[in-house]
Amino acid sequence: MNLIGQALTVVRKDLLLEWRGKGRLISVLMFGVVTLLLFSFAVGPDSTLLRAAAGGFLVLALLLSSTLGLSESFRVEQEQRAIEGLLLLPVDPIALYYGKTLSNTLFLMLLAPVLTPVALILYSVQLDLKGLAVLLGLWTLAAAGLSAPGTLYAAMTSRLQSQDVLLPLLLFPLVIPVLMGAVKSITLILTGDPMSQVGSWAALLASFAIIYWSLCGLLFPHAIEEGI
Repeated sequence: MNLIGQALTVVRKDLLLEWRGKGRLISVLMFGVVTLLLFSFAVGPDSTLLRAAAGGFLVLALLLSSTLGLSESFRVEQEQRAIEGLLLLPVDPIALYYGKTLSNTLFLMLLAPVLTPVALILYSVQLDLKGLAVLLGLWTLAAAGLSAPGTLYAAMTSRLQSQDVLLPLLLFPLVIPVLMGAVKSITLILTGDPMSQVGSWAALLASFAIIYWSLCGLLFPHAIEEGI
């Protein structure tokens, strides 16, 4: 198979495993909802302050939830050293990376239909259908920007007992541009954009997502060879 076919095969495998298990998705969804609840309790009943901070809280819930999902993305392959058998197959490591990254992006995108309504209700935000569609598009870009370096670091730390600690320590500093673009653009969608700044922040978010997908794909073969 060509590179795209190999990557789609990896995506299909991951989706089938996720569908059969469902444990990771449910736990990450519950974690995201609890995170949004805790943020609302911390701010208190001030509806104005809640609306102003809704975009930041929603992105933070995505970021914190992503660490749980990403840390599990290579756990199946590391059981009984199955990753070595996978690499012995005629599968390009780059196809393995992009398949895994696409699976993680789809996984994080599944959080949007649950976390977005919860945030809108908790933080007293009203959003029309057009704003909701733009919000979902920005969420997709943020999920892609987090998944690309997150998949690389998850592969690098998958054999370490301290993966749950190392992964966020490595990931969070690198994705600061993605977080800035996501928080600014989503906040403008939720609170209003009188100066039409959403496009600029969305372009920044998309640019870093493309950069991460390109660079991390090139680095992944070296990382996976060192990790096995």
